[in-house]
Amino acid sequence: QLQLAESGGGLVQPGGSLRLSCAASGFTLDYFAIGWFRQAPGKEREGVSFINSSGGSTSYADSVKGRFTISRDNAKNTVYLQMDSLRPEDTALYYCAATPLALGVTLTTNPKQYDYWGQGTQVTVSS
Repeated sequence: QLQLAESGGGLVQPGGSLRLSCAASGFTLDYFAIGWFRQAPGKEREGVSFINSSGGSTSYADSVKGRFTISRDNAKNTVYLQMDSLRPEDTALYYCAATPLALGVTLTTNPKQYDYWGQGTQVTVSS
């Protein structure tokens, strides 16, 4: 069974940091691009950051650029999202998703092109 599992969420004060992990089971992420998305209550789902299969290409939403860093360790079948300088507006349920589009070489920010999704991990930024 192909599954993605997020972890690392929690409650953090503004200015703090968290590192989210996205671990795959039942398949290898070697040929998948990975996206991190988030959804806050009452808001639409938003693409946060994306990384291609080799890790050589990444993309970030303007709202997180310079604060978040996406990376991957294919040997561990895991993708990470390092989140620094967190703000209250970063509060949301964070999901990772995988797409085999173009063997993961090409980045896509379109959530409809992602075939596998995790259950999400809650990030709350509050004092």
